[in-house]
Amino acid sequence: MNLEGIISISGMPGLYKVVGQMKNGVIAESLSDKKRSPIYAHQQISTLEDISMFTTGDNKPVSDIMKAIYDKEKGGACIDHKADEKQIVAYFESVLPDYDKERVHPSNMRKLFNWYNALQATGNLIVKGKEGAGEEKPKTHTEEKPKKVAAKVKPDTAKVAVSKGVKKTAGVRKTGTA
Repeated sequence: MNLEGIISISGMPGLYKVVGQMKNGVIAESLSDKKRSPIYAHQQISTLEDISMFTTGDNKPVSDIMKAIYDKEKGGACIDHKADEKQIVAYFESVLPDYDKERVHPSNMRKLFNWYNALQATGNLIVKGKEGAGEEKPKTHTEEKPKKVAAKVKPDTAKVAVSKGVKKTAGVRKTGTA
């Protein structure tokens, strides 16, 4: 899964996409209602790329778990995050059988399923393989054009004439208001 630029903000519901930067934070757009809001440096921000879940072996990134859910559901929505706890745990075990039962709580599973369904409903659930396959053809087509153009262009060896009467103003400060 490609989760680049998707963030979760502590204290704010839903997922957000980073759309810009400010001097002391970022501008985030909600995936659900497309409203933009400033997110300051003092707020806790987590990118979905950096989050992983505990397993009996190495930790598993959320993107890999979401890919497993995507494959299981064939691109459709997964179980509702408000379902019964036993159903949540059983579904999560079918997706990630080697998760650490002591450190991964049902609340973590609910949050993952909520994120997956939010990404799926808004169309932001992008599989890396499918995204890369669609971009390959335009890249090869555009790479050929600059090679042909570069062969036709000759390097410019002419000197540029300097205009007369222009004084250098190095070291001069402009003062006043504009």
